[in-house]
Amino acid sequence: MRDALRHLLGNSLPGPGFAEARTETRTDLDGWPLDRLIFRSADGAEDIPTLFLRPPDGHAKVPAVLYAHAHGNRYDRGCDELTAGRPSLQGPYAPDLRRLGIAALCLEMPCFGARQHPGEAARAKALLWQGRTLFGQMLDELQAGVGYLENQPFIDADRIGALGFSMGSTLAWWLAALDPRIRAASALCSFADLGHLVSSGAHDGHGIYMTVPGLLPVARSGQIAGLAAPRALQICVGLQDWSTPKDAFECARADVEEAYRAAGAEAHLTFHVSPDTGHAETPQMRADVLTFLHRTLCH
Repeated sequence: MRDALRHLLGNSLPGPGFAEARTETRTDLDGWPLDRLIFRSADGAEDIPTLFLRPPDGHAKVPAVLYAHAHGNRYDRGCDELTAGRPSLQGPYAPDLRRLGIAALCLEMPCFGARQHPGEAARAKALLWQGRTLFGQMLDELQAGVGYLENQPFIDADRIGALGFSMGSTLAWWLAALDPRIRAASALCSFADLGHLVSSGAHDGHGIYMTVPGLLPVARSGQIAGLAAPRALQICVGLQDWSTPKDAFECARADVEEAYRAAGAEAHLTFHVSPDTGHAETPQMRADVLTFLHRTLCH
C-alpha cells in the first residue's frame, strides 16, 4: 500500500533531502541552542525556514521529534509555533520537550510564514497540474527533515518521533505510516475517515493542501495510519471537533486498531478521547502526550 500512496502523493519517499542547510541565528532555551536554520529545497528553488531545538555540541545522543505545525488559516504563522504556540494549544511545546530532553525540528511548511507566497491554492493547483500534490510536498520535506536529524551527531537516529496538532496531526500520522524511521508519533485533533467526511460535507473545512486525488478507492484513513504498526502511535481527539465527528473517528479507529491487532502490537496503539471538547488541546491531552513521548522515545 505504501507504494500506491506514494504514487498518489506524486512523490517517491524517501526524497533526496535538502540541497543546503545553514544556521541563520542562534538563541538559548534553558541551556540548549535554539537554531534558526535555512534549508534549501532539493530542487534549489526555495528556502525553508526551520527551528531546531537541540543539545549543545558534544552532548550525548538524545531523542528527537519532527514537529509539524498547524494550519488554522494562519498563513502568517509557521515554524514559530514550536516556541510561540497557538491559541488552540496549552502553550508552546519547545519548553516541555526541552524538559524531557527531546530535541525538536520544525520546518515551515509551504504557503506559511516566510513561504506565504505563492499561496495554498496557487501552489496546490500548480502541483496538481504537474501530477504532484501539496500534501506530498509537505511530506517530502518532513522526510528530508528526518534525514537531517539522522545525520546529527547528538541525535539518536533510532529514537526519532513525529508530533503535530491539526494539520500537523495529519502530517504526523501520515509520516509515521510512510517512513519506518519514525519510532513513535503523536497526532492531536485530526484523525477521521475521509470517506465519512466527504459524505457529510465536512471535508470542505480542510484546506486544499490535503487533497490527494484518487485516495479514497485505495485506502481509508485508519488503514493508512495502520501502516505505522507495530511502532508506537498515539491518537488524541475531541469528539466535538468539526474535523473529527464521532462516526468518522470511530471508523478510522476501527481500521487502525485492526492493523495493530494484525501486527500483534495492540499495546503500542493508544488513544486520548475527550467526548466534550473540540478542536483544541486540553491540559490532560498535553499531559498524556508528554507521557507518551517520554515512554516511547526516552527509554
